[in-house]
Amino acid sequence: MVSDTPQAVMVTGAGRSIGRAVAERFHAAGARVHMCCLTEESLEDVLGANPGMSGSIADVGSAEAVARWFAEGLEALGRLDVLVNNAGISGPRAPVEEIEDDEWQRVIDVNLNSMFHCIKRAVPVMKTQGSGAIINISTASTRVGMPLRTSYITTKCAVDGMTMNLARELGPLGIRCNAILPGIIDNPRGRRLITHLAKERGQTVEEAHERYVSFISTRSLISCEEVADAAFFLAQDAARNITGQLIGVCGNLEWEE
Repeated sequence: MVSDTPQAVMVTGAGRSIGRAVAERFHAAGARVHMCCLTEESLEDVLGANPGMSGSIADVGSAEAVARWFAEGLEALGRLDVLVNNAGISGPRAPVEEIEDDEWQRVIDVNLNSMFHCIKRAVPVMKTQGSGAIINISTASTRVGMPLRTSYITTKCAVDGMTMNLARELGPLGIRCNAILPGIIDNPRGRRLITHLAKERGQTVEEAHERYVSFISTRSLISCEEVADAAFFLAQDAARNITGQLIGVCGNLEWEE
């Protein structure tokens, strides 16, 4: 991918958190970025803070919405060097027998099917160019499991499998495919989770936090920017021989309750 031409990058779920950090990391490096998010408010916020970035509103759980977003992105960028599949939802927290059918399907549509539909449209463009990088955002929780989160873990395990299989299929064509497995992210959602656990266990927030990070080898939460840096590296020529890898950015998550 050594070129004087700025990279053309598409990022899903870039309205906040990891997705926004990824889009902004590429944008700051001079890449041309087209992102998507769910709401007009988020879209205006991200684009207003990053002049020159483009984007659309899209619910990637819909194949039709992905098709529209891709058409808009390719029109804006003219090519596609990097696809970052970040969009995802946590799904229900419930025993498996209590998960509603529509909840199960929604998690599959957003966390797994969206990546398939994005990749399906990205690959023909990358094949024509003879190069490309696909980066899927999974989770370190696939390595340890997470009770009461069967729909989420199932979809992310499928993402890991898809990543490794596509690396074999697409590698001879100059297209690399890797997954990043973030750990516990230090963002509003992560902090809400710790607060919820504190109430559930009758602990202080500080006690719940200490319990939470005790299962992380580095005893620290992960910033969105750390994940973004990893994604940026995987898209560069320095990573030209890195493909089919599930790369943890998690401080070595040892266990999860």
